[in-house]
Amino acid sequence: MRRVLALVIVGVLAVVGAAPAAASPQRRADVVAEWYDVTAATVAAAGASAQSTNSRTWAIGWLAAARAARGAVHGDRADAAVASAVHTALVALAPARRAELDAALRATLDRLPAGGQRDRGVADGVRAAGDLLAERQGDGLDPASVNAPFAVPPAAPGVWQPTPPALTPPQQAGNRLARPFLLTRADQFRLPSPPALDSPRDRADLAEVRAYGAADSTVRTAAQTDTAQFWLQSSLVGYTEPLRAAVTQVTGSPARRAALVAAFHVILVDTQIATSDSKYAHLRWRPITAIRATADPLWTPLHATPAHPDYPSGHNTYSGAAEVVLTAFAGPSARRPFTTTSPTAPGVTRTYQRWADLTKDNVDARVWSGIHTRTADEAGVVLGRRVAEFGLSRFASLLG
Repeated sequence: MRRVLALVIVGVLAVVGAAPAAASPQRRADVVAEWYDVTAATVAAAGASAQSTNSRTWAIGWLAAARAARGAVHGDRADAAVASAVHTALVALAPARRAELDAALRATLDRLPAGGQRDRGVADGVRAAGDLLAERQGDGLDPASVNAPFAVPPAAPGVWQPTPPALTPPQQAGNRLARPFLLTRADQFRLPSPPALDSPRDRADLAEVRAYGAADSTVRTAAQTDTAQFWLQSSLVGYTEPLRAAVTQVTGSPARRAALVAAFHVILVDTQIATSDSKYAHLRWRPITAIRATADPLWTPLHATPAHPDYPSGHNTYSGAAEVVLTAFAGPSARRPFTTTSPTAPGVTRTYQRWADLTKDNVDARVWSGIHTRTADEAGVVLGRRVAEFGLSRFASLLG
């Protein structure tokens, strides 16, 4: 895989340019990091109810930025292009934040010399974002389409049913109908069927979740509980700080660093589409349903079960894809350890350096939460990696 990814990233660099844009004598402000933070704040404050919709917002803003900055050989033009592209996309997709976004753009542009290069960059950004917003119109990633109604199948052994306590109707089924950025179709990498009911792997999976994922588990350690609680957060939120570490630590032109953010979110949109396809093709029941039906009618998981099928785990398709993209652009590790936080574990920080360690923790966390089997987690990582490898091999085509 490493050799394939190395060849892929060489192709991307040939398009976006590996060398930094020309710099002014004084130290330049990091406009890519600045607008990364603006995007994160915008999505946090005015994001949609569906994670894939928010991933789409990131993808459109940053793909536009990578396109707009690609031809800029002057630092001022590249910086203005990045800021203007992201600003234009976010104003369209999160209009409630217009005042904050306008203020952020003024702050960026006021640092740049007025005139030709800055003005050309602004025009580049506005044009790229407008074109991309038009390209993605009606792609099925709005919240209503993502959570389109899905008929609950008749109850049967192995078949997903709404789970207590909320018994929420199925969620995210519409992702599988959305238009991908790079996949040719949603089922392109559909997973094979999960283990047969009552097979040795199925029995081992349920025994592990029953023991380690129970609310009153006597075998789960405090450290394992902490991991489950930390990674209960959404994947988009959980990977915002790791991706920022990569963006601030890699070198290269603004176009190349914008391409990292763009590739990450474009591929993660496609990963969520592929995840929904496999989930709703196989409709595997969740551990709580399986364990209550076959072993313990009162069993309760540590955390409430999300309202969609078990196989595969969406947290782990996300982590598998994220690991591949981050490795392609930054190598197997960040240059320096970075600290990350979680809204589901307030006040707690974790330090990572290897992208694979994030994947490992996500695999374990969903078992220890009692909401996924290990098979669903591991299959998710496989699916995410396949989507990401394919996406990276095609990503340069999105840059023009």
